[in-house]
Amino acid sequence: MAENTEENLLSERVDVVRERMAQACARSGRDVDTVGLIAVSKKFPADIVHDVHRCGVNVFGESRVQEALQKIPDCPGMIDWHFIGRLQSNKVRPVVSTFSMIHSVDSLALLERVEAIAYDEGPRVDVCLQVNVAGEGSKTGVQPDQAEAIVERAQAFNNARLVGLMTMPPFAPDPEDVRPHFAALRALRDTVEQRCGVSLPDLSMGMSHDFEVAIEEGATWIRVGSAIFGKRVVPRHAE
Repeated sequence: MAENTEENLLSERVDVVRERMAQACARSGRDVDTVGLIAVSKKFPADIVHDVHRCGVNVFGESRVQEALQKIPDCPGMIDWHFIGRLQSNKVRPVVSTFSMIHSVDSLALLERVEAIAYDEGPRVDVCLQVNVAGEGSKTGVQPDQAEAIVERAQAFNNARLVGLMTMPPFAPDPEDVRPHFAALRALRDTVEQRCGVSLPDLSMGMSHDFEVAIEEGATWIRVGSAIFGKRVVPRHAE
C-alpha cells in the first residue's frame, strides 16, 4: 500500500506540472507539444524513476556522471536520458555513450572534445551551449558575446550537433525577477540564428520554481526536479 501511495503522489505531481505547462503555453499562445519535460532524477533511486516513468514521463535528466552510470542500467530501457550538469572533459566519453543530449557544454574546447569523442564512439549527440546570461561569477557558461563565434565553429562538426542554448539564471523567489534572463537567451538565440544562418530550435531554461515564465519566454526544454520528486534527502555522509 505504501508503494502505491508513493506512486499516486508522484502521479499527482506530474499532473500538476503538466497542467502548469499547459497554462503557460496557453498564456503565450504556444502548443504544449513544443515544450519538453525533463524529470531531474538526481539523488533518486531507480525504483522512483520507474514510478515516474509509469506516470508518462519519458525524458530524465542527470547531472552526476557516476551516479547516472550506476542508476541507468536499472531503469527502463526506453527512457531518453539527458545530461544537464557541469561536464568535465575527462567524463565526456561515458556521457556521450550514455546520453542522447548534453545541455551543459560551457566552452568551445568542451564542444570540440564532445565532437571528437562522438566521432570515436559512433553516436551523434545533440548539444546545447550553456550561456551565462546573468554574468554570475559562480556559474559556468560562455559569455553572450562569445556565442556567435562558437556557433559558427560548430557548423563544421558532424557528430556533436549544436541544437540550441541553455542558461541557469540566478535564483529569485519571484520568478518574474528572472524573466529578463530567459528573454535575453531567446533574443541571443534569434540574433545568432540570423547572423549565422543556422537553426537553433532548442532553448533549455526553467526549473521547478520558474518554468512557467521560461515557457512564456520560449523554453523548449524545462528541467523539473523537486516539483515532481519532492525534496531530495542528502545523506549526512554526503554533505
